Amino acid sequence: MVKGKSTQTPRKKATSKTRGKSRFAIAIMAAGKGTRLKSRHPKVLHQIGGKALLEHVIAAAAQVVSGDDIYCIVGHEAERVRQATAHTGVKYVLQPEQRGTGDAVNRARDVLSGYEHVLVLSGDVPLIRPETIERVRDFHIAHGADMTILTTTPPDPSGYGRVLRKSGKGSTDEVEGIVEQKAATPGQLRVREINSGIYAFRTAPLFEHIRRIKTDNPAREYYLTDMAGILGRAGKKVMALSTDRPTEVLGANRRSELAELDAAMRQHKCEELMDAGVTIYRPETCIVDAEVQVAADTILEPFVQLLGRTKIGSDCRVRSYSVIRDAEIGDNVEVRVGCVIQESKVENGALLGPYCHLRPGSEIGEGAHVGNFVETKKVRLGRGAKANHLTYLGDAEIGERTNIGAGTITCNYDGVHKHQTTIGKNAFVGSDATLVAPVTIGDGAYVGAGSCITENVPADALALGRSRQVTKPGWVKKKKTGVSG
Repeated sequence: MVKGKSTQTPRKKATSKTRGKSRFAIAIMAAGKGTRLKSRHPKVLHQIGGKALLEHVIAAAAQVVSGDDIYCIVGHEAERVRQATAHTGVKYVLQPEQRGTGDAVNRARDVLSGYEHVLVLSGDVPLIRPETIERVRDFHIAHGADMTILTTTPPDPSGYGRVLRKSGKGSTDEVEGIVEQKAATPGQLRVREINSGIYAFRTAPLFEHIRRIKTDNPAREYYLTDMAGILGRAGKKVMALSTDRPTEVLGANRRSELAELDAAMRQHKCEELMDAGVTIYRPETCIVDAEVQVAADTILEPFVQLLGRTKIGSDCRVRSYSVIRDAEIGDNVEVRVGCVIQESKVENGALLGPYCHLRPGSEIGEGAHVGNFVETKKVRLGRGAKANHLTYLGDAEIGERTNIGAGTITCNYDGVHKHQTTIGKNAFVGSDATLVAPVTIGDGAYVGAGSCITENVPADALALGRSRQVTKPGWVKKKKTGVSG
């Protein structure tokens, strides 16, 4: 399968050799409440692109250093944050009281002091790229900086602290200080370069001077931003490195900003897929999660949703309003309008829908058909088998080239336990059949339409399980005229 590019550029896993001469750690700020989101959930667990904000940041960081060298500083709802990200393998530091980013880093002093350098990321800045993290690291080390600030120049710098670079003293990469907007002079407000809140530090001077941060601000918190001025006054080297992609350093303090980040990530994902050979009509209408993979020459129609870890092969067509989550779709598969597919596997050449529902555990064989308003759950539909209309198939094994008629139901639940239905190859199940599990229908067997099957059917047998029809001529006329008999 030729896979579309992932949102994060694939990289060789970081090792002690790839980290270079200096031991480098990454600390991720993940302790805040996110009050302005007006949510009872931790800020960093809000999602864009199908993953929590913090998961995106960890994924980027993990492509630069080993997971053993990534520390998430948690506080508000710490245990929930740990549980949600435990699968990433990162380590955690607890900040019991949320007293600002300066206090957060100071809480990690014991673990970070063992490194020569630390890079500080924000857990609510999910679009940061591994390439940018590497640039900050390499720039910081190459220039022998004590502190490096990642900056950018957004279209509107309002609300952000301005970075004041030194002038007339050689390199303009050196920083004089950072001034918050409220404290800035009119001249300083004309500066458009802003502080991203992403920093690299040499740990020795950082922890030597971090206790000098004061809380003389409206929030009475310790701001890591103040380290630029503190280190500068101590004669240390403070540098700035700019990124020309402002969106990658933007956070989400409001729901509207969360939506903007989600839109930016999904737009970028669609662009990557299209660059890799996928046709997407009206990409602005499609929802494609960050970890979705789609192979070349597949077509996505408007209003498609591809979620979670879905993988789609080549030369497929996914028609409008279909929702596919955590599923694996082979090559040359057509997913017709309005299908819902979750945690299922579909082999090459299958035809689905319109309006079918594949529930978790469904396996649709090569060239098989699952049609209009058919629901499956924990079903294996063999190669070339067909269930084309208005059917429920649950806990069933269905052989190759078997035909399931309209309205068929596998009665798999007795109120306490689930039971299996097994149907062999080349069998024919007539319309409106009810198969009461556990039951087995042999290869080549026929089940008459309208039958209720409660016993096993041998191979090549015909099973009929319906009562004899009774017809009473003239009955309706007599009833309407009130004549008895």
